[in-house]
Amino acid sequence: MQIAMIGLGRMGMNMAKRLLLGGHEVIAYNRTSKKTDQIAAEGAVAAYSLKEVVENMTKPRVIWIMLPAGAVVDDSLNQLKDFLAPGDIVIDGGNTYYKDDIRRADLLAEKEIKFMDAGVSGGIWGLKIGYCLMIGGEERIYQYLDPIFKTLAPEEGYLYCGEVGAGHFVKMVHNGIEYGMMQAYGEGFDVLEGSPYSESFNYADIAHLWNQGSVVRSWLLELAEAAFSKDERLSDIKGYVEDSGEGRWTVQQAIDTGVSAPVIALSLMRRFRSQKQDSFSDKVVAALRREFGGHAVVEADKK
Repeated sequence: MQIAMIGLGRMGMNMAKRLLLGGHEVIAYNRTSKKTDQIAAEGAVAAYSLKEVVENMTKPRVIWIMLPAGAVVDDSLNQLKDFLAPGDIVIDGGNTYYKDDIRRADLLAEKEIKFMDAGVSGGIWGLKIGYCLMIGGEERIYQYLDPIFKTLAPEEGYLYCGEVGAGHFVKMVHNGIEYGMMQAYGEGFDVLEGSPYSESFNYADIAHLWNQGSVVRSWLLELAEAAFSKDERLSDIKGYVEDSGEGRWTVQQAIDTGVSAPVIALSLMRRFRSQKQDSFSDKVVAALRREFGGHAVVEADKK
């Protein structure tokens, strides 16, 4: 299929590459032209404005937006809707708040433009492994876009979740769970670090061991092993952990619906605290985010 990828950051660039490898025609646009040129060298059609994106496509156009949540998405949609035609399809694959999806879908519906939301998980490893996709919108459009989802995802790695907003809602909760899981791993290694046996512990070996049939085995533990293998005590980074919107939104949703979610809520509070203090558990969480998503870390002060 022909598809445009708008936004060539850590995720968007690799998604465009995976689509090209899958035989799709990719029209690529990024705010800075260097990345557009980079993916054009690998076979994409370069576009240097949103208008040019649309002009390079045949109807019905399929445009995947991979931009940071917030105003930048609204700005792009407000421009695109003036260029697109009835029946064209816009997919928001960023980490968007599901209520914004509903508002944006209504905006585009005024011009009979279809809107889909896609929660995307896989981080910087998605190019090789594939992306887990959680998709919301009109089911007929989901079925039409199946070849794209099939290319981007691993086998059984994508799901139609329901009407507009459902995909990002599922992704929101996914990230809330992620907060709690990483916090548990971080605290566990912190208990090990504070023990009388810590000098004899090799944390990469322990993470590797726990992945051999134990009940806490996971991909996150594989990433912990990788992080500890590079830096045994994570001495080169601070335990500063950013909080992206999904954790806050998940906690707010739990509050709004009266659902008890203390682990996720407390893990969010710990992220706030990490921005004031520096602890080993927060170093572990920061290292895990760097391993799976390429998220920036704060380097430790050199002694």
